[in-house]
Amino acid sequence: MAENVVESDGITLCTESFGDPSDPPVLLVMGLGASMLWWEEGFCRMLAEGGRFVIRYDHRDTGRSVTYEPGRPGYTGADLVGDAARVLDAYGIPAAHVVGVSAGGALAQLLALHYADRVLSLVLISTSCAVPGDGELPPPTEEFMRFVSDAHVDRSAGDSAIAYQVAYARMLAGGRRPFDEAAARSLVRRDVERAHDFSAARNHDSLPDGELSPAPLSSIAVPTLVIHGTADPMFPLRHGAALAEQIPDGRLLALEDTGHGVERADWPTIVPAILEHTAAGNARQVGPSES
Repeated sequence: MAENVVESDGITLCTESFGDPSDPPVLLVMGLGASMLWWEEGFCRMLAEGGRFVIRYDHRDTGRSVTYEPGRPGYTGADLVGDAARVLDAYGIPAAHVVGVSAGGALAQLLALHYADRVLSLVLISTSCAVPGDGELPPPTEEFMRFVSDAHVDRSAGDSAIAYQVAYARMLAGGRRPFDEAAARSLVRRDVERAHDFSAARNHDSLPDGELSPAPLSSIAVPTLVIHGTADPMFPLRHGAALAEQIPDGRLLALEDTGHGVERADWPTIVPAILEHTAAGNARQVGPSES
């Protein structure tokens, strides 16, 4: 499918859809600092072949969406939550099943809390609680912390940016499975070459939260599937378990030896789980007052 650049509220966002628009819609929300390419095309097509209308999009400052000067984003985290609703508006979709990974899972939670009528169900992958709950959650692994604290990279320089992103992908994979460096390098290179300004993605590192009133995760009223790897170095498994416990209609699917993200080796497990979770009768239905 061809990319579709949409505009809403003066914001330009690059999107791409897969499948039949008459099928149940699934909106994919990527983590911060990453474009929609990290929802790989093969993954999107598997969902579409399962009878879903799939939409992925570039966050601001990634890919071909609106790009700001590095260090001066001019938007907030709340604006990124609103962008998910803007994408649905652009496609004329009242409400969708929302799948978020990493920080995209936090954005998906906030969307369900503050734009509740736009969300039919949630799938939260490799993420943590967007709203702090009771009890402390474990920190990232020591290896992960060493990597991010020692990393010094010029994201404006293609080769060094690619090398860093590939090394970061290796770290996120968790180390319990063989790492496909060639595939990671190919994806990262396409991400760097496609972006208006790859260095602008660093704006996501210091975004203010914006104006979203606090609400507990217990307020989320849609069926929620939490998918989490047992080898996630950024958010150890307890983060996923806490999400499933705090959201009233939440359940956890743990993936053995999986790291952080949507790994190709797990597509045969993740895709059927999403299709089952988003099947008719398993999600909140939009009534006339909500459409």
